[in-house]
Amino acid sequence: MRDPVTVACAQIEPVVLDRERTLDRLEERTAEAAAAGAGLVVFPEAFVPAYPSSVWARALAGWADPRAKAAFALLARESVEVPGPAVDRLGQVARERGVWLVTGVTEIDPERPGTLYNTLLTHSPEGELALRHRKLVPTNHERLVWGPGDGSGLHVIETPIGRIGGLICWENYMPLARFALYETGVEIYVASTADDSDEWQATLVHIARESRSFVVSPCHFQRAAAYPDDFPLRAELEGVEIVGRGGSAILGPDGAYLAGPLYDEEGILYAELDPSRLYEERQRFDPAGHYHRPDVLGLTVRRPDG
Repeated sequence: MRDPVTVACAQIEPVVLDRERTLDRLEERTAEAAAAGAGLVVFPEAFVPAYPSSVWARALAGWADPRAKAAFALLARESVEVPGPAVDRLGQVARERGVWLVTGVTEIDPERPGTLYNTLLTHSPEGELALRHRKLVPTNHERLVWGPGDGSGLHVIETPIGRIGGLICWENYMPLARFALYETGVEIYVASTADDSDEWQATLVHIARESRSFVVSPCHFQRAAAYPDDFPLRAELEGVEIVGRGGSAILGPDGAYLAGPLYDEEGILYAELDPSRLYEERQRFDPAGHYHRPDVLGLTVRRPDG
C-alpha cells in the first residue's frame, strides 16, 4: 500500500431474495460511492440475494416442511452462479465505476448446483474476478443453508490500492484462517458479516490490533417489511421488525474507529486509509514478520489447486 485510498463500507438493504433488483441497488450505491471518491466498495455477507437470517432459516430444519423446501428453492433460484451472468454484471459495475468491488453472495456452482456456498467475490476495476473465497465453516443455522468452503481463496491479492483479503463473519474467530491472511501480507482486511451484536465490535478491534491492518466490516441490514408477502416462511417473521440491525465499521491498524459503527439504518461509511499508519503500528508488532517465529510455528494451507 503506497498511497492513501478512500474506502466505502456499504450497509444497504437488499431487495430481499430478488437477485436482479438487488444488483440494481448495488449498482446505484456503487456509483454513489465512486462519485464520493471511493477506490474500494464493500458490501455485506450474502448481500445477494439476502442473508438467510436465523429468524426464518432455522425452519429449514423441518424435515418435510413444504414451506422450508420452497424457501430454500427460492434462495437457490436467486443465488449467484460462478461463473455466470450476475458475476459478469458485478464485473461490469466495477469496471464502469473504476473501483475494487467486494460483494458477499450466496453462490451456486452451475456444474454442481445441489450445494450453495457463502462466498466473497472481489472484482478489479478492469472487471475481472480477482478473488473468490468460500466461507470455510457455516455457522449455527447456516449449516442448513450452505456447504463448507475450501482454502482456494484463503490469501490476499496484490492491488494498486493495497493487499486485500477477507474472511466471512465467524470464520474470523478461526486463528489459523486469520493468520493465512496475515502471512500473505494483508493490509486491507475485509470482515464481511451478519453479526449485529455489540460483542462483534470487540472482535473487529482485536482483528485490527492483531493484524495491524485496516479493517472494513460491512454488516447486513434487513427489515421484516422488506420480505415479499409470498415468502414461504413469512409466518416466521411475525412480530419481528428488524431482522439485521447492521453495525458496519471501518477501523485503523491500532483498533481505533475511522467510521461507524452504524446501526438501525442504511448508509455508506467512508474513510481515507493512510498507508503510513501501517508502518507506525507494525513497528511494534507485525504478526507475520518480526513478531513471528516460523522456526517454531508454521501454517500449512491446503488449496484444491495445490
